[in-house]
Amino acid sequence: MLHPSYSDLINVVNSEVEPGEQPVVQSRYSIVIATAKRARQIIAGEEPLVRGYAGKKPLSIAVEELYRGKVKIMGDDEAEEEDPEMIEAEDIQE
Repeated sequence: MLHPSYSDLINVVNSEVEPGEQPVVQSRYSIVIATAKRARQIIAGEEPLVRGYAGKKPLSIAVEELYRGKVKIMGDDEAEEEDPEMIEAEDIQE
């Protein structure tokens, strides 16, 4: 079983959305795409943003980064304004 669950991840990603605004993530598909993209970045050589995951699979690391808020999923309008990337990595703050 995947931990955290899809619904937990969706809640974490949408936690910063103001009331009345459209949620950034509305489906499991969006979570899968974002974590897969981040896992590919890790495979390509980017450093994980969470500590203590040495030897873990890139997808497990990507899920944990998303759950801890180290990676943000950007909405379509934000991605066009700021960066063509779908996700944006934050600095490690541990």
